[in-house]
Amino acid sequence: MIAERICAEAQAWIGTPYHHHGRIKGVGVDCAQILIAVFSAVGLIDPFDPGDYPHDWHLHHSDEIYMRWLDRFGDRIAQPSPGDVALFRFGRCYSHGGIVTPDGVIHSYIGRGVIISRRSEEPLDGRPVLYWRIRNGRQDHQHQPDPD
Repeated sequence: MIAERICAEAQAWIGTPYHHHGRIKGVGVDCAQILIAVFSAVGLIDPFDPGDYPHDWHLHHSDEIYMRWLDRFGDRIAQPSPGDVALFRFGRCYSHGGIVTPDGVIHSYIGRGVIISRRSEEPLDGRPVLYWRIRNGRQDHQHQPDPD
């Protein structure tokens, strides 16, 4: 089942240090890059470069760039299940993502690296949150019309 594969891949990143723009398991990753790494590893999306995003953009801008990334690859949902994406509001916009698992949310956090946190625990406690389910968006898995 895809949700189990997503959760297992996310768990394999636990303990990886935080590194802005990093995407190397065991070496460094941020909260955006871990999502790209996990969902591409399980075959739902192709790896991509999200472009430049300053580590503190959420403190100075209201532009919801993280939401646009998620809307590109997924559908917003009301009730999450394991394997879905949780996007939390930090600063002026929704700017911190993680993967929902049966035990909590796996995310990469400054100064802590990849950790698992319950929604009721710091640093996620009390933060507004939205959810997405990533759909299969890989170019090599797109439906091809039947030849005539």
